[in-house]
Amino acid sequence: MHIETKVLHAGIHPDPSTGAIMTPIFQTSTYVQAAPGEHKGYEYGRTQNPTRDVLQQNLAALEGMNHGLCFSTGMGAVDACVKLLQPGDEVISTNDLYGGTYRIFTKVFEPYGIHFKFVDMTQPDAVKAALTPRTKMIWAETPTNPLLRIIDIEAVAAIGHSVGAIVVVDNTFASPYLQNPALFGADIVMHSATKYLNGHSDVVLGALCVNDDALCARLAFIQNSCGATPGPQDCFLVLRGIKTLHVRMQRHCENGEKIAHWLKQHPKVGEVHWPGFESHAGHAVAKKQMRGFGGMISFTLKDDSVQSAMNFLKNTHLFSLAESLGGVESLVGHPATMTHASIPKAQREASGLKDSLIRLSVGIEHIDDLIGDLETALAAV
Repeated sequence: MHIETKVLHAGIHPDPSTGAIMTPIFQTSTYVQAAPGEHKGYEYGRTQNPTRDVLQQNLAALEGMNHGLCFSTGMGAVDACVKLLQPGDEVISTNDLYGGTYRIFTKVFEPYGIHFKFVDMTQPDAVKAALTPRTKMIWAETPTNPLLRIIDIEAVAAIGHSVGAIVVVDNTFASPYLQNPALFGADIVMHSATKYLNGHSDVVLGALCVNDDALCARLAFIQNSCGATPGPQDCFLVLRGIKTLHVRMQRHCENGEKIAHWLKQHPKVGEVHWPGFESHAGHAVAKKQMRGFGGMISFTLKDDSVQSAMNFLKNTHLFSLAESLGGVESLVGHPATMTHASIPKAQREASGLKDSLIRLSVGIEHIDDLIGDLETALAAV
């Protein structure tokens, strides 16, 4: 079954009691039992919910994996993954990653004795060099947030598996439409479903997909025990959003490509980060593991000053200045003060994240209107 069909049908069936084609919202906290332990597969809303079950099955199918698990936020999904570890264990992660992930790693879990190394994962040898007997997890984002670097999932997974480590890939920027990390060896695929999966900026939700039954059981135990589970309304909204994932992603990719090339030739623009350029250091790997290059772009201005970046950010209108990404509407952000503010300045700069960097989430509006909006903002620089 092709993904264009999976988004509409995988794991989804008409409601048996009414024939409703849309999965109902089962807004209930508990379920009546005929006798103690005698029930219809559902006991308590934190543990199971039929709406959530359908979303989990659909997500697993989209990633080509056996199991899906949903969480109240993307960070709830990250939290569950790290809770697979023990004090003294070590995680190797990329040095260019979402600030919230960096924050939970260093501020929440490091005090409990879990160690984190941040390396340039675009270089598999750097991952290999960081291995120790304590390495239990490899954490990759690709494309990375916000510099759109590409990590070779197959190479990194082979390195992690050589020491028995769990390999996790954050697939938020690509979505299952553009990339399926499990095909290249990932054990866990993580999503902030808030972004492209939902696509409408009206819900916050996280997800994990896994193949291994035992690993799924461990994560499901954490999901239930720690309680970061989403409500049925949120699950319904993400299911609704997924039905148009393929058509939305096609337009995101088309608009992203045109804007990336337009920015690259603009006299006021400096570096443009987008993996679709043949000159991009990760272009060959992106072509191998992705089916398109997405609608995320980051860039600097020619004079590379923070003030010029601020002038640009104050003068967009269709590109709304806001946190998040992946919605149908275009967004613009300043990673150093917004999504990545929790990463110390010295570490940001060491990884190449300049304070003048601007990040675009290119939406599905008409391309001429989007380019006109960027032109207006650049004129103010």
